[in-house]
Parts: sequence; structure tokens; C-alpha cells
Amino acid sequence: MIKLGKGIVKCRVPILVIGILLLIPALFGMLNTRINYDMLDYLPEDIDTVKGQNILLDDFGKGAFSMIMVEGMEPKDAAALKAKFEQVEHVDTVLWYDSLLDLSIPPEILPEKFYNAFNSGDTTLMAVFFDTSTSADETMDAVASIRSLAGKQCFVSGMSALVTDLRDLCEREEPIYVLIAVALSCLVMMVFMDSFLLPFLFLASIGMAIVWNLGSNFFLGEISYITKALASVLQLAVTMDYSIFLWHSYQEQQQTGTGKKDAMAKAIAATITSVVGSSITTVAGFLALCFMSFTLGLDLGIVMAKGVVFGVIACITILPSMILVFDRALEKTRHRAVLPEPKGIGAFITKHYRVFAVLFVAALIPAVFGYTHTKVYYNLDETLPKTLPSIVANDKLNAEFDMNATHMLLVDGDVSPKDVRHMTEELEKVDGVKWVLGLNALKGTALPGEMVPAELTETLEDENWQLLLIGSGYKVASDEVNAQCDTLSAVSKKYDPGAMLVGEAPCTRDLIRITDHDFSTVSIVSIGVIFLIILLVFKSLTLPVVLVAVIELAIFINMGIPYYTDTAIPFIASIVIGTIQLGATVDYAILMTTRYKSERLGGADKAQAVSVACQTSVKSIMVSALSFFAATFGVGLYSNIDMISSLCTLMARGALISMASVIFILPSMLMVFDALIRRTTWGMKTNKAEKEQEASQA
Repeated sequence: MIKLGKGIVKCRVPILVIGILLLIPALFGMLNTRINYDMLDYLPEDIDTVKGQNILLDDFGKGAFSMIMVEGMEPKDAAALKAKFEQVEHVDTVLWYDSLLDLSIPPEILPEKFYNAFNSGDTTLMAVFFDTSTSADETMDAVASIRSLAGKQCFVSGMSALVTDLRDLCEREEPIYVLIAVALSCLVMMVFMDSFLLPFLFLASIGMAIVWNLGSNFFLGEISYITKALASVLQLAVTMDYSIFLWHSYQEQQQTGTGKKDAMAKAIAATITSVVGSSITTVAGFLALCFMSFTLGLDLGIVMAKGVVFGVIACITILPSMILVFDRALEKTRHRAVLPEPKGIGAFITKHYRVFAVLFVAALIPAVFGYTHTKVYYNLDETLPKTLPSIVANDKLNAEFDMNATHMLLVDGDVSPKDVRHMTEELEKVDGVKWVLGLNALKGTALPGEMVPAELTETLEDENWQLLLIGSGYKVASDEVNAQCDTLSAVSKKYDPGAMLVGEAPCTRDLIRITDHDFSTVSIVSIGVIFLIILLVFKSLTLPVVLVAVIELAIFINMGIPYYTDTAIPFIASIVIGTIQLGATVDYAILMTTRYKSERLGGADKAQAVSVACQTSVKSIMVSALSFFAATFGVGLYSNIDMISSLCTLMARGALISMASVIFILPSMLMVFDALIRRTTWGMKTNKAEKEQEASQA
């Protein structure tokens, strides 16, 4: 490792040049990586709702679907507007009154249930089908075009409209996320470090690693907006302490009288040994997300695991080069650390370890109860700004037509018209169903068969499938709509076992069921993998249990707080936060435990070993945790997207709770279980003092 360190020091200028040159292809890759704004797009391909959506797109040529409300417009003007919508690129079909009857025929000829379903006062509804998927770039561009044509009298609702607004909001906010994270992290570094310039070198090094990571996402094809929004902030948060460790190691080496270049070579060698081992747990935590059936976890897990690896590479190559190149400037900007050394904290905690052990037990019960009872939400539009055009449209659709969701039912084309009519009658009786619109529902009831326009026939039927639209008064992700979807599926499968119910509500129902399973899977995998890593690092059966238990307590407290504050958190937070917090903050516990084991093997008694371990580790833990907090807390406060805001707030709070748990609870656990730890840890049964005593007696 020393040879590698010397090589990096010797080639510091070429390394910086290469690092900067790599930013060019990385920026190209970053700008050309597609961003996916549709959470439902990450559902497994083998479930009926996704299969149905693929059939709808491939066979019917219809992907996304929206309802457009037109207010205060004469029928002839509405018809002219409909014609304009039909000319928008990637709009496949627009269904309205004139799709059924000529405008010269009075609307009253339609049965009342159909007339009322699409008319309320001076407001009328149009159904728009796109020939691209819900979150495709072409669909979002088409929605934007429709809005520009429609003006203030029209409101576009549906998932595609929501995704379009979400894209626009993210593009406005994401640069601010990075600025906030950088500014607050820089402030923390200036408080804790002894140079005004040093934080900027840290941020420049990490910034290069972030750009490399985001650029390499080009090879993934696309990433989710959640991943894009969090990747920079989270990479900054979890890799900052690697830079801090290198700097502290460099300073220690300089104090031995070694020249700066030799000191940096030794610091690089020490950093590689320590940081690579430390980063493995963080990488393992992120890779555990890849075991989710909901493939957003795979997306986030791969990107963040790469980010940690790039962070380590930058820490041992770019940062040492920058520190040596800017050595004179660093010397000129030195200052006293603002925060004093927390003297005596190790002895205090060790002396009162029984109190902290009791606190551990006392906190565990309410923390676990809150953790298991925290409310989770799945409906994205509930927490977005109410001023977004899609949210306004959805609210108006509910107010004017008592309609919250539209399902699409695919039925085999061989099912007889008679059976389809019977099925339609049953579907209309399901609680919350407002109307069912299908070709066979219109023939003979709304219109004579020969009067049904060819355009409508092509829209609702092809040689293999029949399509029925179902209006629901229940909100997406509610228990009522989930039960309704189950009933609709059961009714349709009586007539056609291969029938498939698709749309936002059925997909969200499947999302709820899949992520409930993912939650337990990811938790088990992350705990198991990190337990195994700690077992191998410490060669101990007990220490992995103690360390994981301490961090899990912090996770239970963090995830339990929303229950006591009556706050619902996004579904993805309930799955990923525990894994991220465990992987990113177990390093704090590993740092302290490593020193405890070293002191114990060196001859110290348990109280002295724990006290020294706590005292020497506390500042590093605080700096690391506060850096994590600073990088995420500001984004959590600023973001108008609750999915991002909640995730960042939980990560920020989790870092502080893990810090407190490690500083105060871990020492007490080491004191309580010291004898058991020594018996179950290889090489710890006897320490140095005991070996010397045995030797003297011999």
C-alpha cells in the first residue's frame, strides 16, 4: 500500500489532469441519461397489470390515458378543440360526444348514465389516448402541447399529466438541492476542520466523484427521478468522512516529523486499509436494495453503490493530489477549530454505563411500536403542491364528476356480446363504480349497432381484445379502490379468466402488495450481509449482534417518530431508509469497536478500553454524522416533492440518532457484554497483560 501511496503522490499532477478530463465524457453521459418519473414503471413485468398495459400499447397502440375537462365552451368550439388535440403528435384517439353522435343530434338521446358521466353543468369531459406509455418523453411533450392548445378553460388530469408536472418541478428544484447540500456541508467542515480552504477541496474531490458516477449512469439507459435527486446529496453525505479520515491521517503522519510527501503516501496507505473496509458495509447496504421486486430498489442500489466506489477512488487519488498541490494555500488559511474537543466524555459514559443500558431497554419498546405502526402513503399526488396543474385538474374532476380514477379492462375478443353486456351490468353494481363504457355496452342500449362510428369501434375493439373503461369514485391507493379493483377483477374473470384490469389504481394496488414483501426482504438481506461483514472483520460472534442492535435501535427510533407525530411517510422510505441508515452509519460503531478491541488486546481493563475507545472516536463520529445531516437536512426542508423531502429528512434525523446511539449506547453494551465478547471473539480470550502475567509465572 505504501508503494501505491508513493505512486499517487509522485503522479499527483497527471492524476488531477486525468480526473478533470474524465469529467468531459461524464458530463456527456449525465446529460444523456434518461430520467423516469413514473414510480409504477418499476413494477415487475410478470404481473397482470403490467402485462395488460403492454398489450394495451402493443395491440391497441394505446399507452397513456388522460381525462380533459373543458369548461364553458360551446359544443362546436369543443369539437374544434378536440380536432386540434387529435393533431398533437402521439395523441392516438380523443373520445367525446361527437365520437358517438353528430353535434346536430341532441345529447339527450344518450342514456342518462352516459350523459351525466361526461357532462356536469357547463363542463364536459374528453378521454384522450396516447400511443406512447404513461411516462414516455413523447407523452409528456404531448401533454404540454395539449395544455398550450387548451388554455385556461381546460384541465388535463391523469398520471401522465402528473408525471409531466413532476418532471418540471424536479428540473427546477434539483440544482437547488446540490447547492443547499454543498453550502451546509461546507459550513460544517469550516466549524470542525482547521482550514477555510480544506472544505472546498473536499467538496471538489467529492464533486468529481459525483459527476463520474452520474455520467456512468448512461450505461444503465435511464434512472428514476428519486435516484437522480438523491444520488448527489447521498453520495456527498456518505463519502465525506472518507476525506476527513485521510486529512486526519495526513496530519498525524506529519506530527512524526515525516516530510509532507512521505506523510501523504503513508496517509493514503492507511486510508485505503481503513476506508475500503468501512465502505464495504455502505456498499452492502445499498446493494441489498437490489433484492427488491419493485425495481426502483435496483436502480437506487446500483447507482449509490457505484457512488461509494467512485467516492473511495477520488478520496485516495484526487484529494491527496489536491492537498499537495494547494499546500501553501492550505497553510495560509489555517484557523483554530471552532468546536472544542469533548474532553471527559468517554470517562463520563463509562462511569454511568448502567444508566445508558437501561435507556436502551426503555427506548426499545416505544421505538419498535412506533416503527411497526407508522403510516405509509402510496398516492403521490396527495403530497405534491396543490397548485400544480395536474393536481388542480384531479381535484376538479373529483368535485365536478365525483370521479377519482379510471380503470381499463381488457377482455378476450372471443367473449360474446351477450356475456360482455352481462359482465358490464355486474361491473356497474360494484361499489364506487360510476360508469362502464365499452362497445357492447353502447350497442343496443345507448345506440343501435349500425350507428356506432367506426372510430369508436377501432378504439374499443381489435381482433384479439375488447376494451372497457370504468370510472371510479374512489381515490387511488385507498382501501376502497383496492377492494373495488379486486371485485372488478373477480367479476371479469368469471366471463374471461384471462381478463386484465389495468390503470393507475390497479397498478398501485399491486405496488402496495409487492412493497410490503420487499420491506421484509430488504431488511433481512441488509442485516444479514452487514452482520456477516462485521463477523469477518472482528472474527466475533457477539460483536455483530451488539453493533447491529445499536444501529437498529436508532433505525426503530427514527422510523417510529412519524407515528408519534402522526405523519405519513412515502412507501419507498419505509423500505430504503433502514437499509441506508444501517449501511451508512454502522461505520460509526465499527470505528469505536475497533479501538475498544485494540485497547483490550493491549492490556487495558474493560472500563479503560471502553473509555479510550469512546473518547478517541467521538469527534470523528460527530463530524461524520453532522456532515451527513448537513447534506440532507436542508434538502428535506426545501423540497416541494414530499417523496424527496421525507427521504432526506429521515436520513438527516437518522444520522443524528445513530450518532447518539453509538456515542452513548454502544459503550454501555461493550461494558455489559465485555466478558461474553472476549469469550466469543477470536484472539480476545487473553489480553497482553494477562499473557505477560502467565509468562512470568511460567
